[in-house]
Amino acid sequence: MMERITKVADLAINLGVKLISLAIVLQVVFGHSVPFLGGNVIGTIIGIIHELGAAGLVGLIATLIIWRLLDDDIRKELSE
Repeated sequence: MMERITKVADLAINLGVKLISLAIVLQVVFGHSVPFLGGNVIGTIIGIIHELGAAGLVGLIATLIIWRLLDDDIRKELSE
């Protein structure tokens, strides 16, 4: 049961990363006028990075944890 939950979570993370990547590329190519994005994806990411940077050591630790989790998922996907 736990393995199935882990697989579903991994699939959701992979899908989310791919959708965010696609949204970034579309926004870079077309600017803010991409109608189906519904917002400023790049601005939101910059805001998150700014908040993590303003949080000092806590932001650095959170960034490292996020990086570690995503790095493991990316390595798993590349090795398959």
